[in-house]
Amino acid sequence: MFQHSPELSEMGACMIGDCFILKVDCLGNKAGAMGYVFNEYKDFDDPTKIGVQIIFPNGNYDGFGWKEQQEFLKWIGHSEKHSNYQFRNVMQVSRDFEQGYWSFSKETK
Repeated sequence: MFQHSPELSEMGACMIGDCFILKVDCLGNKAGAMGYVFNEYKDFDDPTKIGVQIIFPNGNYDGFGWKEQQEFLKWIGHSEKHSNYQFRNVMQVSRDFEQGYWSFSKETK
């Protein structure tokens, strides 16, 4: 399912469809839960880095600047299935979650 290229995460060059696992409990998800990047933005603290919005198995999502990515997330790969996601707004992300677009295995919940 995933293409692995750890250099992307180390350089701060995340992409839509990149997959991370949580290092700590966060947003109602246990450490080890997987999330998908569904949007990118210029990091507010360091405009040379990329911030990302990630959705998790329970449907919660949030933005993570470069420093938060290093502290809370571990990059595990890239999902081609999710790489063409077109972010419109958070309501659409929630609808897509409810309709099963984001595929999470039982192990990540």
